[in-house]
Amino acid sequence: MKKVQFNTRSVPYLLLLPQLSIVAIFFLWPAAEAVRSSFYLEDPFGFGATFVGFDNFIDTVTSSDYARVARFTTVFTLLVTFLSLGIALLLAVKADKVLRGASSYKTLLMWVYAVAPPVAGLIGVMMFDQHVGPMVDFFALFGWEMQIGVNYFDTGFAMTATAIWKQIPVNFIFFLSGLQGISKSVQEAASIDCRSGFRRFWTVTFPLLAPTGFFLLIINITYAMFDTFGIIDVVLKGEPGNNPVTLVYKVFLDGFRGNDLGGSSAQSVILMILVFVLTVIQFRLIERRVHYT
Repeated sequence: MKKVQFNTRSVPYLLLLPQLSIVAIFFLWPAAEAVRSSFYLEDPFGFGATFVGFDNFIDTVTSSDYARVARFTTVFTLLVTFLSLGIALLLAVKADKVLRGASSYKTLLMWVYAVAPPVAGLIGVMMFDQHVGPMVDFFALFGWEMQIGVNYFDTGFAMTATAIWKQIPVNFIFFLSGLQGISKSVQEAASIDCRSGFRRFWTVTFPLLAPTGFFLLIINITYAMFDTFGIIDVVLKGEPGNNPVTLVYKVFLDGFRGNDLGGSSAQSVILMILVFVLTVIQFRLIERRVHYT
């Protein structure tokens, strides 16, 4: 194979320049500006700023409202991550065994992937509407009178259900690809050694899906914490009140609605630190149990 060599050292850097410029302008610069702003009490109209040190961080972490939002974000993230992964894995296992109509079955499960988060939120609002929502009528049969936008638990349930529904197709695609990538000879050998399908799945199939599962775990945690913003915004209809919100949505509320730029910047910095800690934990503890060969 012939190696491609550049005549000058500047050519590789010139090729990387567009991507590096995008990262610097849209990621590094806003992050640095958020860190700087978190130490100031800023005028919302940009007429001045007063240095307050760590006061914004202290006010944030000692706030009972922030603690309540953090608890909901934790529960919301865990439910969305593990339920969407579990349901998608179950559907992928069933789809992998389908012989007739397999393409139609897979298409029906994957089409939701093309739906944007705000559109998914709008569909969730329609499904849980108090007057015409089919889900409200369904739960009413069991004596549960849902009040989305009024009741804290009901609103959180609608958010969680919509977010899970939106994320299942993504997980399904990856799990199905991982299942179809497992060697048939391995599956046949496992079926000979063990008659129990449940045991074969947990001792042979599931470990072989570990790399895919680890990747999806990171993707789903990121999705639940950040990419559900559009869903939450549409479900709340711009009027959060006492309804549940996530930490990311609270940054938006305090910064753009409450004009507390310093406080919202402090919250965003805390989120950055939290994501960094979660990433370290995932790669140090969870990835050790993942085998790629």
